[in-house]
Amino acid sequence: MKKIFFIISLLFGLNIFFICSSENAISAQTREENKTITKTGVNFGPLPVIAFDADLGFQYGAILNLYNFGDGETYPNPLSQWYFEISRYTKGSTYFSVYYDSKFLIPGMRLSVAASALRSTAMNFYGFNGYRAYFNASELSAYYRMDKIDPTFKADLIGQIGETNFYWEAGYHFNYVKLDDLDRDKINDGKSADEIFPDSRLTLFEQYKKWGIISDDQADGGASSAIRLGLMYDTRNVENAPSKGIWAEAQLIAAPKFLGTSDPYYRYNLMFCNYLPIMDKSLVFAYRLNYLGTFGNSAPFYELYYTSVMGKGSDKNAFGGYRTIRGMLLDRLVGLDVGSFNIELRQRFRSFPLMNQNISLGLSAFMDGGMSFKDLSMDSDISTGSESYVADMAAYNAYIAQGKKNDSMHITTGAGFRFIMNENFIVALEYGVPLDKQDADGGSFYVNLNYLF
Repeated sequence: MKKIFFIISLLFGLNIFFICSSENAISAQTREENKTITKTGVNFGPLPVIAFDADLGFQYGAILNLYNFGDGETYPNPLSQWYFEISRYTKGSTYFSVYYDSKFLIPGMRLSVAASALRSTAMNFYGFNGYRAYFNASELSAYYRMDKIDPTFKADLIGQIGETNFYWEAGYHFNYVKLDDLDRDKINDGKSADEIFPDSRLTLFEQYKKWGIISDDQADGGASSAIRLGLMYDTRNVENAPSKGIWAEAQLIAAPKFLGTSDPYYRYNLMFCNYLPIMDKSLVFAYRLNYLGTFGNSAPFYELYYTSVMGKGSDKNAFGGYRTIRGMLLDRLVGLDVGSFNIELRQRFRSFPLMNQNISLGLSAFMDGGMSFKDLSMDSDISTGSESYVADMAAYNAYIAQGKKNDSMHITTGAGFRFIMNENFIVALEYGVPLDKQDADGGSFYVNLNYLF
């Protein structure tokens, strides 16, 4: 029944998008001859959000996309874009997001501004350093949850270097993370007696704090005020659905104390994407390599949950879930240095004009992976003077013994389907499966927007 409801809602949403998109005058003969419509002016689409994420649950809300193609000279790349989203997930998360991206507001530069806010009463917490943190798939899910509030803001400028394919990047990013223990009243509301998570039972997040793995000065979260500088190389033919080209970035992230950061840190991000056409754009082999590292041996753990994004959009959760390693639990992999890869074969098996829109249908097969290359400290700092010292040390030692001594590669595989409209609006359905049950007990199904990269 839920699948039927989703399909009906999705078709209804797409129908609204078709109706609200701006109309371009084009004859049936031209449409038949060229098979591709050059979009001009402003195209917009309000959409009901009816989606599913294995980690967050069913999502409901609303999205509004605005694309400005101007006179059509840059199509399928828009001159500017607005994006608005307000949504809620059935597992206890509320999300607000808005971003603006323009290539012409400031002459010679690209401006991207984004703001978002997350309120989650059941955010995932699986510990640090991948397989060093043992995951028990049969454990009550509330054991791996915490309360989190996270508003963010970012503003980026990107400019071309001469007449080359190189671009400089500069930006500012602010976020404030507020962490708290699990709200048991909300989690237990409406559950039967055998499903209730008891007050006497500590969550993994609460245990990490009690054992001293998470220090008191970071336990409640904190503020991050960071400057970002980067260099980008970009030869993609289309930004949102490329069929050829290279996209590479190197970024430095500095969050010093004098800017207002609670726990100063310095990081770097390296990313390389390659799109290789096998049969024009109907069959493309694409891959992404990413390494997010830390200068030194310390950083606030709550800032290690994000991948750095310059340009349009907000930072993404790292690592696990739809945006990084599909089929692995969201936020399963957290470390000071984390590397990941994504390999994907993309096929468009049908392209056609419909209601004055360029439509393509596509399939994909993928393999994702990642691991921690430099770990956060998991040493204990249990007070020797506490009455529960012996019991706490016994619990800590048992937990550490269950995990592996070092992390190793987390690998998932899967397949997906894409509905592509005007090379920009992309509905994605994907299913990913981990090769190790320590990453998830079974596969994960996602309904979302766009390609992963």
